[in-house]
Amino acid sequence: MTYQQFRYRAKNAWRAFRCWYIPFLKSKYYRDEFRPLLSYLFTEWKCNVNCYYCYTWDNRVKGMTLETAKSGIDWLKSVGCRVVAIMGGEPLLRKDFILEVIRYGVKRGFFMYLPTNGILMDREFIDRVGDAQVAAINLALDVVKEKPGLPKAFERVKPQFEYLVRQRERYGYVVFFNINITSQNIEDVRELTEIAHDYNIGTDYHINEPPVIEQKHYRYFDKGFWITADYYRQVDELVDWLIEKNREGYPMVNSIEHLMAMKDFIRHRDVRWACRAGHNSCNIRIDGTLAPCFELYSSPVDWGRIWAPKFDRERLERQKAECNPKCLSTCNYQVYHYYTTYKTGLEWVYKHFHKGFFH
Repeated sequence: MTYQQFRYRAKNAWRAFRCWYIPFLKSKYYRDEFRPLLSYLFTEWKCNVNCYYCYTWDNRVKGMTLETAKSGIDWLKSVGCRVVAIMGGEPLLRKDFILEVIRYGVKRGFFMYLPTNGILMDREFIDRVGDAQVAAINLALDVVKEKPGLPKAFERVKPQFEYLVRQRERYGYVVFFNINITSQNIEDVRELTEIAHDYNIGTDYHINEPPVIEQKHYRYFDKGFWITADYYRQVDELVDWLIEKNREGYPMVNSIEHLMAMKDFIRHRDVRWACRAGHNSCNIRIDGTLAPCFELYSSPVDWGRIWAPKFDRERLERQKAECNPKCLSTCNYQVYHYYTTYKTGLEWVYKHFHKGFFH
């Protein structure tokens, strides 16, 4: 390992310790309080592509204002959070806005995490977001070559992706692939996993699932590439292969426990898990109102707004009893998994050092 590589890993380990583990310890101490370890700024519903499975897409909705974004970050800091993910839609539809949000969050001591499909990313933006000290960039890719209804393809973003990877040690950010397992990309998931391994970056897997609650704007429910009985065997084989690669040392966000749960989940078996949404994670909507998670973005329940949350524990438990059997959220599952013990919390920090790796 070169000095530059060690410095890069050490920087990410320290950032993980400061922004993840210290808030984790405080949340353990204040276990009955709302102490989000991971929160989302849902800045955009608009997108430059149309994935048939995606219900967080509506080009009629105006994006979040800078005032709301900054106020949300200030509020999150006041309740002990130090990790913010910028969600969409496609955040890079407003590059200058996103850069301003990242700079503000970093200035306030946050681990700023940027998901994007990468299509609008170019070298100039990569250098600018690197200078802004973004902590992690998550490239949402589902296929190697574009398919109908699955436009997030590696071949569309390969040039900018390779530049992004080359610059990571210079700027200190982490890069990983975010891959949604559907009925139509099972072999692509294997290929993308090997591509990520070749470039020494991590991967993060989601199991494609229908909306937990009604999404009135969503038009593709009948062709959302859900995993039906016809695909159980293929998905089982894929999940077993991913578990094998995980054990071989391929850096993955997902725990083996989470990957194994996918098999039961697609069969609609009870895989209840201790979701901590509304307690250790939350979603700030475009207008500054709150939801426990982005699966419940359209929930009619009043969960409050920034500076005035209404995450009542009894109401959350009633909601989770209803939605938990329908949801295997990767983000909140990992919060649950790594929140379980002090040891698993430290394992998360070690991941950052070992591969400069992050979810």
